[in-house]
Amino acid sequence: MNEENYINTDVNLDEKQDKETRHAPFDETLQKQERISPNEVVEDLYRGEHLSTVAYAGFWMRFWAYLADLLVIGSLNRILISPLSMAITGNVFSGSFFSFQAIGTTIIFYLYFVLMTRFFGKTLGKMIFGLKVVSLKEEKISWGTLFFREFIGRFIAKFLFAGYIIVGFLPKKQGLHDIFADTTVILDRR
Repeated sequence: MNEENYINTDVNLDEKQDKETRHAPFDETLQKQERISPNEVVEDLYRGEHLSTVAYAGFWMRFWAYLADLLVIGSLNRILISPLSMAITGNVFSGSFFSFQAIGTTIIFYLYFVLMTRFFGKTLGKMIFGLKVVSLKEEKISWGTLFFREFIGRFIAKFLFAGYIIVGFLPKKQGLHDIFADTTVILDRR
């Protein structure tokens, strides 16, 4: 009898310890280390989930996506702008900075990036490589943020080539145009 009581209490103690260790709160220092700042938590707009681990897109992924976008833009220019330029001016290539060809190409370039990023969160190049543009401060990128990122930020980043190279060195993998607009590019999980 004494042995049975001893075994039963021993089993009860083990169960009690298991319950206590399973429900024990984490150490505060561990909690502080695991916390992520609000800027690093990106809301997935389609599912409404918070992604606690964000994979930022690095320089090379963004570079190849940008080259794919340039191929798309070049194709659009040859399909839309070149025939119009030939019909209006009589030649396709003009050396003037304010020629129909130059202005049309610039409009196609910026419209492509603005509209694709606004409505899809990514361009065709980013879709190919599984990337997505997200805002660090807003749930969805606003028109103002988008125009600032694409027009002013890209304009400045083009003249300062280092504006693109810094993507490889910053912790959130932001280019100069991303820093200005509080955006970044992440790997899309879908």
